[in-house]
Amino acid sequence: MHAPVRLIVFDVNETLSDLSPLRGRFEAVGAPGHLLATWFAGVLRDGLALTAAGAYADFRDVAEAGLRGLLPGLDGWNGDLDHAVTRILDGFNNLDVHPDVPHGVEQLHAAGLRLATLTNGATATTERLLARAGLLEHFEALLDVSTVRAWKPAAAAYRYATDQLTADPAETLLVAVHPWDIDGARRAGLQAAWLQRGAPPYPRVMTAPTHTAHDLRELAEVLTRSR
Repeated sequence: MHAPVRLIVFDVNETLSDLSPLRGRFEAVGAPGHLLATWFAGVLRDGLALTAAGAYADFRDVAEAGLRGLLPGLDGWNGDLDHAVTRILDGFNNLDVHPDVPHGVEQLHAAGLRLATLTNGATATTERLLARAGLLEHFEALLDVSTVRAWKPAAAAYRYATDQLTADPAETLLVAVHPWDIDGARRAGLQAAWLQRGAPPYPRVMTAPTHTAHDLRELAEVLTRSR
């Protein structure tokens, strides 16, 4: 049996935000749209690697470095690198949430649960995302890892969130689409909910989630049904 959930902390990139429009920005600068997945995976790899080595860099700096290494290596690409990098990265300011997010957030908030975000990205980007979706007022705090200077899934990142929000980790639920985030939260003493969104099966080498749901709408139904 798990403790009752009182606080829900959401990952942001890909969990709340839909990154698919960035494909169009890759195409607009002469790169294939499918490069988005390769690039974003590289951003996560490099940010997590820096944290594992005891170092830190902001998400935008890691993302920019990845583009500057990736774009010039494309066959036949001769675009303006500075323009291309800016065009792609500025796309984060115009993203929307996934279709299942508004209903799920509103249902969880209406049930009296505390809601917050914790991202390896920037709080300002999260604020714009949630404001555009009309959901900002439902969140009591928007957090990022720049203060603790450790990307999730480092335990220090999750401890920072629960400390800032004066929450018991055992009563805190991390919601994410990334298994490595779920694993990190569970190892840090939090509960965790994995949103599948059509992803491959959960990796058996990682700590299992407390909850698994197809999307946030389904998760909200499960969590509010038990209250």
